[in-house]
Amino acid sequence: MMPTLARWLGLSGLLPLIFLLLALSQDLDPGQRQGALWLGLSYAALILSFLGGLWWGLGAGSGQPVPGWLWVIAVLPSLYAWGPLGLALLGLITPAAALGLVGLGLWLALLADAALVRKRLAPTWWMSLRWPLSLGLGGLSVAAALLA
Repeated sequence: MMPTLARWLGLSGLLPLIFLLLALSQDLDPGQRQGALWLGLSYAALILSFLGGLWWGLGAGSGQPVPGWLWVIAVLPSLYAWGPLGLALLGLITPAAALGLVGLGLWLALLADAALVRKRLAPTWWMSLRWPLSLGLGGLSVAAALLA
């Protein structure tokens, strides 16, 4: 059974992108709008990187030999998030486009989460936490990118 605190703290992680959507629905000046997008992009990229850290921790804490692919997928979220963030910082894509790409990465992370459960490297309740959080944050990121 999923710990109640894990559920509520996890769900609280959706708040920054909910606030971003609320901000984007307001009549912001262009500087404020860009600032809000950068805040949302930074947060979504941090959370995507955090997922890789979670996967690394699951492998390191398992007390058993783990497949090599686990270490590989554990570094991919950070590298993936760095790409759109860097492209936006260099002005090669907009922060909104970068946010949409990071949102896609959050959705794709569910594939790794499911593999961890199948290999019994994550708790049985893992997907009941990961589905709403990854779909939620990914969806909010994509929605904000489209609203921008």
